[in-house]
Amino acid sequence: MKPIRVLIIEDDLRISEIHRRFTEKVEGFEVVGIANSLSDGEDMCKILEPELILLDLYFPDGYGIDLLRQIRSRHQEVDLILITAAKEIGPLKDAIRGGVFDYIIKPVVFSRFAEAMEKYRSYHFDIEGEQKLEQKDVDRLLGVTHAPHDKEDFPKGIDPLTLKKVHGVFTIPPDEGVSAEEVGSLLGVSRTTARRYLEYLVSGGFLSADLIYKKVGRPERRYFRQRK
Repeated sequence: MKPIRVLIIEDDLRISEIHRRFTEKVEGFEVVGIANSLSDGEDMCKILEPELILLDLYFPDGYGIDLLRQIRSRHQEVDLILITAAKEIGPLKDAIRGGVFDYIIKPVVFSRFAEAMEKYRSYHFDIEGEQKLEQKDVDRLLGVTHAPHDKEDFPKGIDPLTLKKVHGVFTIPPDEGVSAEEVGSLLGVSRTTARRYLEYLVSGGFLSADLIYKKVGRPERRYFRQRK
């Protein structure tokens, strides 16, 4: 599976480097360019054709929302996550109207950054694979969740029997949580399959997830039974 192509547009050199490093820590992404001005960002957006842009709001040569509007006006197929120090409601309204995928306020915490990127990765690959949609597919892609009432309510890719087995792993949940790899090993399924079911249980409120940081290597996503 090809990594998602990311363009970073940020005028602060130090922050753009931080965002590059953060992006490369999240599986499934590659940084194809870094622009430190809006004009360079617009040129690189046209030339590199990224799938995702991490966009700052305020630049010496303009306003990030203006670039967002230009991109939308030419119907380029690219998604945007706005990363800004602005805390006013106006820019957020502009960003929502412009169809941004997420809005992160600086200073950026890696756990929040990774959450946004992982959510986008799931959305990106899900929507690329869809040809025809039912309401449950739309709800899943837009993040609308509800408790399933019967077998017909389960989204595509979620088998009730397998879900029951994953659910059973948390009958006596370990305090340190479990990873997708550990669940996959217990049930004899792949890590990717286990993660799909775990994220479904997170969306339904049965589980919660957290990034656990180790001394070396990438942080690990672990799943915990929600306490009532």
